Amino acid sequence: MDPAALAALILVAGIAIFLVIGAPISIAVGLSSLTALFVILGVENGVLTSAQQIFRGINSFPLLAIPFFVLAGVIMNNGGIALRLINAAKVMVGRTPGSLAQTNVAANALFGAVSGSGVAAAAAIGSTMGPIQAKEGYNRGFAAATNIASAPAGMLIPPSNLMIVYSLVSGASIAALFVAGYVPGLLWAAVCMVIVFLYARKRPELKMTERIGFTEGAKTILIAVPALLLIVVVIGGILRGIFTPTEASNIAVIYSLVLSAVYKSIKFRDLPRILMDAARTTSVVMFLIGVSSIMGFVMSFAQIPAMVSEAMFTISESPVVLLLLIAMVLLVVGLFMDPTPAVLIFTPIFLPIVAAFGIHPVHFGIMMVFALSVGTITPPVGPILFVGAKVAGLGIEDVVRRLMPFFAALVALLVMVIFTPALSMWLPTTLQLVTP
Repeated sequence: MDPAALAALILVAGIAIFLVIGAPISIAVGLSSLTALFVILGVENGVLTSAQQIFRGINSFPLLAIPFFVLAGVIMNNGGIALRLINAAKVMVGRTPGSLAQTNVAANALFGAVSGSGVAAAAAIGSTMGPIQAKEGYNRGFAAATNIASAPAGMLIPPSNLMIVYSLVSGASIAALFVAGYVPGLLWAAVCMVIVFLYARKRPELKMTERIGFTEGAKTILIAVPALLLIVVVIGGILRGIFTPTEASNIAVIYSLVLSAVYKSIKFRDLPRILMDAARTTSVVMFLIGVSSIMGFVMSFAQIPAMVSEAMFTISESPVVLLLLIAMVLLVVGLFMDPTPAVLIFTPIFLPIVAAFGIHPVHFGIMMVFALSVGTITPPVGPILFVGAKVAGLGIEDVVRRLMPFFAALVALLVMVIFTPALSMWLPTTLQLVTP
């Protein structure tokens, strides 16, 4: 058998087998890629090349943004930010039907945007809002489903570590990707609010939140403003050219530390634990990026992207059909794989295909992040699904049925994002971050 074909077979089959037996995705990608590299270059050259590729993969200045944004998110998660954002969201939502669940959605979008983590949002906001909703007569399964479905909105609203990873693989501008995520991210939250509204309208027994006076509401918003200003400082600084995304991540850490000190919610003795939590998360992501560089080398040698492109074009040459097929593949992949490795694996495969149709890499990046974010709330491995169910004290089976209306609406929104490029491209184009 041709070495390239054999390497491709080893790579694909190896990853599939490792995932089936429950191996971590980084191990599956790393060992399969290394074995395929041995076939191509031999053992000695394969070992040397793999080490070079790992170093090349993580030797990137923009990647420094990931550990610092992760650290800022951990500080925010421990710094008493969640309760202040919940109170602000309660004021913003007002006395709408299902107002407590609506508050959960708004708070998730705010906290997810500030922390950059959908999992952190589901844990922090869900653990606070769940008991309150249960006390006011909300079905616990529906309350948990609302929390789970709305948490990934923060993965689209910047700053987003997933977009940084996509930028590394695709070469797209990080600033343009950050800005492009605003409208789809806000639409994600809006769709969840519509589902909550339709649910609550048929259940008049659900109490609305108490009316909040203007003075009290203004005071509540004012207390939350310092936390929300993090988004303004980070994104505004990037767009104004004051600092790069990597430098912005450092400023995010300093800002969140100062804010937590002002709130007196983090003590000095908490810092080692916070740094260790951030280091654990960062090490997993960086190791995965490193071993994915070996996989990228093997894929390029074996011409796997070209083979996939030819196979898909034999199915149809219609852009509509192929885009829907890619979206379907990403949704299925999201059922079994975390978003970060999925971006690293499938961007080099699908980006040349969509580029042939004139689709901008920024638009495709939003499409990919959106589709894979849906996977974080679906079984069998959806991390936000498991965290949201755990903080609610429910089993997965108690939540999944309640998630179905959200899931259907979000898939419909994904189709709209795919075929309405303006939703992703209008803002970065207006700000002259990309050319039309």
